[in-house]
Amino acid sequence: MKKKLIWIIPIILLGLLSFWFFTGTSKKSKNIEFRTAVVTKGDIVRLVNATGTLEAVTTVQVGSQVSGTIAALYADFNDRVQKGQLLAQLDTSFLAAQVAEAQANLAKANAALNESKRALARAETLYSANLISSAEYDKALANYETSLAGVEGAKAAVTRAKTNLAYAKIVSPISGTVISRNVDVGQTVAASLNAPTLFIIAQDLSKMRLLASVDEADIGQIAVGNQVTFSVDAFPERVFKGEVEQIRLAPVTVQNVVTYTVVIGVDNSSGKLMPGMTATVTIETARSNDVLKTSSAAIRVRLPGEENKATTSGRRLVDPAKQALIPVGDQKVKASVYVVNSKKQPEKREIEIGLITPSEIEIKSGLTLGDSVIVGIVQDQSTKPNQTNPFNPMSRPGGGGFGGRRGI
Repeated sequence: MKKKLIWIIPIILLGLLSFWFFTGTSKKSKNIEFRTAVVTKGDIVRLVNATGTLEAVTTVQVGSQVSGTIAALYADFNDRVQKGQLLAQLDTSFLAAQVAEAQANLAKANAALNESKRALARAETLYSANLISSAEYDKALANYETSLAGVEGAKAAVTRAKTNLAYAKIVSPISGTVISRNVDVGQTVAASLNAPTLFIIAQDLSKMRLLASVDEADIGQIAVGNQVTFSVDAFPERVFKGEVEQIRLAPVTVQNVVTYTVVIGVDNSSGKLMPGMTATVTIETARSNDVLKTSSAAIRVRLPGEENKATTSGRRLVDPAKQALIPVGDQKVKASVYVVNSKKQPEKREIEIGLITPSEIEIKSGLTLGDSVIVGIVQDQSTKPNQTNPFNPMSRPGGGGFGGRRGI
């Protein structure tokens, strides 16, 4: 009898322990709470944010091809000028003297030509009478030809001097607005090495362009024709509009960060925008109107014990380091979410995803309007206080990572 009791007591204790374990586990499961989001209907837009600088579509730097002193200015900042209009005048004293000197050299060359011409005529007469040798005749002919070339060179010098004198008048090459003036009356302009910039003229400020720097991670989403909205610090309450006109292929690398320049056409008929303004840019890369949508956090939620991934065609879809997922081409992107059913229990659903943004996803199939999807898990830690590690954010209430996403 005593031997039987020795075996029965351990069996009873084991049964009580098992009962406590399973009932305790069920209680803990009841302490898991879900945060949900409702499937709604509306518009979903994918956006790319960037910064950029405004500039005129066509900007011309007006310089001087000759050196001299600014004698007069006929244009100032913000002046509207027409093509061929006089902007500035250089002192012409030195340039006029060069023209006079070139003309004097031309007269000297003509005199030398006439003398050589007469000498050639005499040499021809004497050579025909066999009074001079052929060498002397050839020398007279060469002197004439040299004098003739000298006259042509002197004429070219006169033309060059007159051209330089004409360059003393600085005229506008285009019609536009003077946005910069870099000289004053009395200032000396030295054009020996590089043509100095006297004025900068913007052709038409009613149409401008915005050069936006877009990160390499986002450049693949942008296409010509995308609609753009932006704001500038000068008018923070106003939203301006534009359209992507060009995506430049040349990369810009600054401190190992690669960006690409996106050219955005802007209508500035109001005249509010100015060259050089810094703009905060929002580019609309995709839009779906009047579709089912819900929070994008739903595709990142996994119940404890399940794998932290969603797949499409057998490949990983959700990257824990990324906040936005983008379908490629016509590929069907599928994921699994959890819906709170009529029994207030989580029910797994396979859905097909359309447009995806960091905050919302388009539901093509698998859910209906009004469904409550789980977007976060909050587990009560009061039943296991000794298991909380203050140095591990995954173990703190409201903490979490990819898969659990507690406190989303």
